[in-house]
Amino acid sequence: MRESQLLSTVCVVLLAGAVAAAADTENPVASTAADEIVASVSDTQLRLLLGEVLDRNPGVARLAAEAAAAAQRAPQVKALPDPTASLTWFLMSPQTRVGPLQATINISQSLPWFGTLELEEQAAVLDAAASLAKVEAARLEVVTDARTTYLELQFLDAESRLAREDRATLEHYAELALARYASGVGLDQEVIKIQAEITRADTRVLGIAARRAELVARLNALRDRPQTTPVVVAEAGARRMGEFELEALRRRSLAGRPEMAAATAAAEAAEVRVERSKKAYSPNLMVGLSYGFVGTRDDEAGRLLPPEGNGDDDLSLMAGVSLPLWRSKLRAGVEEGTARRLAADEMVREVTASIDEDLGELIHRIPLLEEQVDLYENVLIVQSRQSLLSAESAYAAGTAGALDLLDAERVLLQVRVASARVRTDLDIAYARLEAVVAGPLEVTS
Repeated sequence: MRESQLLSTVCVVLLAGAVAAAADTENPVASTAADEIVASVSDTQLRLLLGEVLDRNPGVARLAAEAAAAAQRAPQVKALPDPTASLTWFLMSPQTRVGPLQATINISQSLPWFGTLELEEQAAVLDAAASLAKVEAARLEVVTDARTTYLELQFLDAESRLAREDRATLEHYAELALARYASGVGLDQEVIKIQAEITRADTRVLGIAARRAELVARLNALRDRPQTTPVVVAEAGARRMGEFELEALRRRSLAGRPEMAAATAAAEAAEVRVERSKKAYSPNLMVGLSYGFVGTRDDEAGRLLPPEGNGDDDLSLMAGVSLPLWRSKLRAGVEEGTARRLAADEMVREVTASIDEDLGELIHRIPLLEEQVDLYENVLIVQSRQSLLSAESAYAAGTAGALDLLDAERVLLQVRVASARVRTDLDIAYARLEAVVAGPLEVTS
């Protein structure tokens, strides 16, 4: 048990050290899960944005300050209690054989039972390691949050671009419909319908702008920037991951997730505190030194026949033990520690279950999204373009009306927007998967 605790503690402390080193700008070599993910991002704009989020996010900064405070706990708990010094001045000096006792100076030191301070220090070190692991968990979370928000912005920009292209196409169709109507071939209903679609396209662009403003506000809050700060978004690029093996990803996630490190450290700290509460059954020790100031005898017997050592000061040693009599209190302390250890063990189980849930969802969802991307890009968009070209040819030949042309254009727009949506969902799933395994995944193309 002790060996496994020591091994886990070393792993957690190494993780904690990596987190602390990553915050040191003079050490560019050290990296953590969040740093590695940021470094693997090929989009320059996104990489700069994520770096700013890690540097400036207030939630991460708060947890880092709390972790720094927790790191100062161990030096405090491993020290002995402060010694006690007291002075007693006798207003009515008691007489001793060698003279009146005028004052005493007492110095005493309490000594906790053997091993108590070491256990408290170990628990404090584990608490500090858990706090540092929570910092890295927060950094990983804000990186993932910023990535997914940025990807949503990419989709909105793509949707807006498609909507503007659609509006330009509709304006061209409206000119054609007006020309045909003026020549007596077309119907005014066709012109009205196309103009209504142009208005809908304008409304759609405005709605996209409103949604984009919300996401920009979210990113500026994550990086603690004024809400007027613009966010530059690059166009989405093609990105595919390699093959995934569930068990390998699970092992990697259990070993690398900072939440697991924090939960493990908390569980071991709770175990140590159970041992510490058992130490309360043993007495604390007390040692001390007392120095008494004795005056010379001034009574008649003392003056006539001074005793040997007349007026000599007194020096004595003291020792004592505490009496742990209240067993119900001591039992309650052990039971409290045991319950906290059980809660910490359940936290480890909870983190494991969360990892399994996320991996189970993403491992099955990502291949389906990849199939959808292929279906849209290689089949549906091609078919929709061909359908629109056929409708345009029929319209030019006079065998189809403007409404048929409009329907074909609507289908192509919907398919292109849906394709952009599925690709964004796939990129978000990749980002979530990298957060689950706490590190970048291999990109195949």
